[in-house]
Amino acid sequence: QVQLVESGGGLVQPGGSLRLSCAASGLTFSSYVLVWFRQAPGKEREFVAATARFGGTYYDDTVKGRFAISRDNAKNTVYLQMNSLKPEDTAVYYCAASDYVTTSSSGVRYWGQGTQVTVSS
Repeated sequence: QVQLVESGGGLVQPGGSLRLSCAASGLTFSSYVLVWFRQAPGKEREFVAATARFGGTYYDDTVKGRFAISRDNAKNTVYLQMNSLKPEDTAVYYCAASDYVTTSSSGVRYWGQGTQVTVSS
């Protein structure tokens, strides 16, 4: 049984930082592309960042230079370091595992349950 469990969300002031973690089990972690998506209220789920099997990284333009994705294959964990947070970053953040690099949620094989990030003063 595959599980992806996110943690690290919360309330942060504009300009602050958070680090999200996603711990995976039940799959060969190193064989998958790991992706972060987010979904704000009333909006569609959107791509945030991805890390390929051998460490290549990809970012949406809205987070480039502020967010950093990384993976630790020994710990079966993917991270999303979020700096210089803005109110428009407020969303539920989802961890996902895919067979290939994708910016579309339709390409995802496994999903986590999501963690809320709220950026507000």
